[in-house]
Parts: sequence; structure tokens; C-alpha cells
Amino acid sequence: MAMFSMDILHSSISITATILSLLFCGFILHFLTKKLLGKHGKKRYHPIGGTIFNQLINFHRLHHYMTDLAAKYKTYRLISPLRNEIYTSDPANVEYILKTNFDNYGKGEYNYGNLKDLLGDGIFTVDGDKWRGQRKLSSHEFSTRILRDFSSVVFRKNVAKLAHIMSEAVKSNKIVDIQDLFMKATLDSIFRVAFGVELDTMCGSNEEGKKFSDAFDDASAMTLWRYVDFLWKVKRSVNIGSEAKLRDNIRTVDAFVYKLIQRKTEQMSKPEADLSLQWKKGDILSRFLQIPGTNPKYLRDIILNFIIAGKDTTATTLSWFIYVLCKYPHVQEKVAQEIKEATTQKEDEATDITDFSANVSEDALEKMQYLHAALTETLRLYPAVPVDAKICFSDDTLPDGFSVNKGDMVSYQPYAMGRMKFIWGDDAEEYKPERWLDGDGGFFRPENPFKFTAFQAGPRICLGKEFAYRQMKIFSAVLLRYFVFKLSDEKKIVNYRTMINLHIDGGLHEKIAQEIKEAAIEKEDDATDVTNSAANVSEDALEKMQYLHAALTETLRIYPAVPVDGKICFSDDTLPDGFSVNKGDMVSYQPYATGKNEIYMG
Repeated sequence: MAMFSMDILHSSISITATILSLLFCGFILHFLTKKLLGKHGKKRYHPIGGTIFNQLINFHRLHHYMTDLAAKYKTYRLISPLRNEIYTSDPANVEYILKTNFDNYGKGEYNYGNLKDLLGDGIFTVDGDKWRGQRKLSSHEFSTRILRDFSSVVFRKNVAKLAHIMSEAVKSNKIVDIQDLFMKATLDSIFRVAFGVELDTMCGSNEEGKKFSDAFDDASAMTLWRYVDFLWKVKRSVNIGSEAKLRDNIRTVDAFVYKLIQRKTEQMSKPEADLSLQWKKGDILSRFLQIPGTNPKYLRDIILNFIIAGKDTTATTLSWFIYVLCKYPHVQEKVAQEIKEATTQKEDEATDITDFSANVSEDALEKMQYLHAALTETLRLYPAVPVDAKICFSDDTLPDGFSVNKGDMVSYQPYAMGRMKFIWGDDAEEYKPERWLDGDGGFFRPENPFKFTAFQAGPRICLGKEFAYRQMKIFSAVLLRYFVFKLSDEKKIVNYRTMINLHIDGGLHEKIAQEIKEAAIEKEDDATDVTNSAANVSEDALEKMQYLHAALTETLRIYPAVPVDGKICFSDDTLPDGFSVNKGDMVSYQPYATGKNEIYMG
């Protein structure tokens, strides 16, 4: 990350002069165009919020910058030497470009050119027949019960593995980067579900998998940088700077993926492979390989698009979810309580985390309405895809009455929209899961998808929406049943890393505490009532309750049972601070005041 940041700095300095000159030409061109059009009175354009140069300067805080503009204008333009860039937070405009006039707004050559080196001809980069063909195939896969059942088994297995890693961290009092763990867990899950491969990056047994994951993340960040780097094509042609790093990372990604495809192809071509049975219930790649005429490049593109859809989006949402639970502990407690109530029967049957994970049923997940609301509220404020760009294919007028020209980039902004008071009310920036529940507070109530745009809407609405919710709910149910989360440094500012998905910059470092229940689980199995249970809490079980011990001690620090204790001096004396005390003086120490003194406690 540090190396990439330095590359951005050097690139910014080297291209600033060129950008300024281009912007000057762009402003002149824009001024003349606007003046000429104004004479005829045919077109009216959105207000100018700034320039592409402002985006470059604010790249490290890009979504904050664009949120400020959205609050001021709803829809605005950023001037570029090459085209207008229009950004909207107006639900009416969003519905128009995503549904009403869908055919006029697509990825276009501009987005395709920026994304194709990493994502190729995958579903997120193409339009027309290429998009429709992949959409149809993918839609079929996601609608099958086979995939739902198979993926749920994979999710339960991987969250159990993740929970055991966290248990070890608790025992060793180790701080963990939970975003890193989620990234590994979701990568392992998507590879198993989509490609039939046990990557096992969580346990670190697959070094190739780790190299692939790191290369894919860096390639994603560098691909987004192209949107503000006017000279990226020049840099690519001579292979320097960020483009040289991007090429190296894509080379690592490709080597891994093509090897995976070759291995799967060879596996399926063996005489003993019964395609009618063995692969019917298997992974998505196996079924794609049965389609006549599929080539490795096509499969490579499908794989990488599945990964960016199934790994980063879910992992970043779970990371931000844990973050907001740390900031709002009452929500964490309420979610944990709902999970306990929904899984009571399974708890009684389970003997350990693995067993509990394997038995989290669809019925139990369905009962977790508050958890569903809490995850959705996280997505409202921290959408996995913070901004989504389309290209206008022909001159048009949006519902707000302003014109859009052919070739303009038109983007809607899930990150900014989640913070708009005109959409969500005066409490838009507050984290409130209750806003998603009905009046009785019992059942989840969905919102208009053109208002809540985390999963897109219209014909391109996310096919994996239910797939993602199921994974997030299974992970949350297990982890929040067994652990309590707290930020390792509550004073540290948590921010995003500007890339295609909304990663937490530098990771999310957590102190994890284990629920008391697990320490005494063996004795619980033997207990038949409260009296019996109390009688069977052993010394060993009490010894395991380190977080309880710490919590009690912290309570005594702030609220000592004896707040002040006085002594009498029997003869004249001098204290260590150099000051004198006379015979008969009362000298008191103050546990209550000491516990709140920054000199001692920080």
C-alpha cells in the first residue's frame, strides 16, 4: 500500500502541469459550447461542482468530497477535457438510467477501456449480447436450489474455521485484523462455490492463493486510479509507474486463474468423471466447462468477475458491520440476543462451534430480522460499491429536466445517497437499524431499490443479493453468538481505501472476547437446572473467563467499593513527593479519584 501511495504521489506531480493545461482547454471548449447552445435555448445542463482535477486532489477522500457536492446539488457535473461527468443522488434520475431508459446507459467503451485489462469481457464490463448471454447463464445458476444448499454448507464450514482462528486469538490475547480474515474467508468461500477449489487462505496453507489475493486487490486499486489519471494509456504503452505495477499484478492473477482452469478441465476429462452426476451438483465453473465452445479467456473473465462480486463485496460489508457494532455496542448486544433466541434449540444440540455452525438453519436465519436490518443499514452507509458509472449512448434529458450528451459519463452514488437528508431524513448519517423494521419493530421492510442502491436496480440488479445476505447472516450468527467485538484503538480514525470496492484502509483491528457460555459448555451439558449448573461451574471454567475477570477489574477501577481510605500519621514524616506530613495528620488515598486520573490511567 505504501509503495502504491508513493506511485500515486509521483504520478500526480508528474501529470499536474499537463492536467492543468488540458483543463484550461476543456474550460474554454465548455464555455464556447455552452454559449452557442444557450443562443438556441435547446439544452440546460446540471450545475458545475468542480473539475476532474478536484477529484485527483481529493482521491484519498473521494467519496467524502462527492458526498459534500451531492448535499449541495443533488446532481452535478465535474468538467473534464474529454467529457462531462455527471454524478447524481436523485432517486428519480437513478431509476431513469437504471430502468426506464436502461438501453441508453451502459458500460460503454470508456468504462470497458478502463476495466478490461483486469476484468476482461466479464459481466461487469460489457453491454449488449455479451452482457445478456452472461446474465442469462449466471441468473440460472443463482436461481438453483442446488447452489443455495451447496453454498450454505460452504459458508457454515468456513465460518467455523474462522471462529476457531478467533478463539485462538482470544486465548493468546492477540489483536486481529478482521477485514483480512473476512477477505480470506470469503475468497475461500467463492472459490469453493464457484470453482470447486479449496483455497484455504485462512489457514495460510496455500501460498499461491495469498499471492493471488494480494495481486487482485492491488490491481483493483490501480484500475480505479485510471479514472483520474489522464496519462494511464501513455504509461501503459511504455510500461511505467502504476501501469507497470498493474501489469505485474494482472500477470500474477492470470497465471493463477489459467492454472485453475487447466486443472479443472483435466479433472473433468478423466474417464472416471461421471458428468451426469458428479458435476451436476458441483461448482459453477464445472457447469460452465460443459458448455460447448467455451475458451480459457472467456472462463478467466467470468471467474474474475465472480470474485470481485463474491469476495470483496461481502467481506467489506462484514468488516464495516463489525465496525459499526463496535461504535454502537447496544446494537451488538441486541443482534447477539436475537441470534441466541433464534438458535436456542440448535445451541442445546451443539457441542462446539463447528457443530453449532453446521446447524444454523434457514428457519433460524429467517427469524433474524433485526440482524438483516443491521446488515442493510450498514450497506446504506457503507455500500460495497460506492459509485457506479454508466455512459450515455445518445443525447437525453433526465427527469430533473437537465440534458445529458452522448458520451457523457453518468454515475449514481450509493455512498453519497446513503447520507442524503432529502432521501433518508435528518438522521441520515446516523446508524439506525430500526429504520428498516415495520412499525411493530418485528419484520424487515425493504425500501425502493432506486433509493437504496447498494445492489443496483433494474435489469442489472445484483444476481447475488440473496446469496450475499445468506453468507453475511451465517457468518454474523456464528461469530456474534460466540464473540464480543471491540476496536483495538477506539481513538483511531477508520476510513476507506479508494478503490472499486469500499475496503477499510489499513484493515480493521479488533480485540475479541469470547462469550462466557463457551468456557462452561462442558458443564452445561451435564447440568439439568440452574442449581445444578451453578454447582458445576468449575475452577477450570472460571480460569478461562479472562474477559470477565478484566471486565470486573475495570469496573472496580472506575467504581471502587471503597472510594477513599484515611490513615493517621503517627510521627512527623516526608512523603516521596518531597512534601512534609505532621504527627496527627490524616493522610488519605483515593481509589475513586485515582481510577479517573489521566496521569495514571492515560
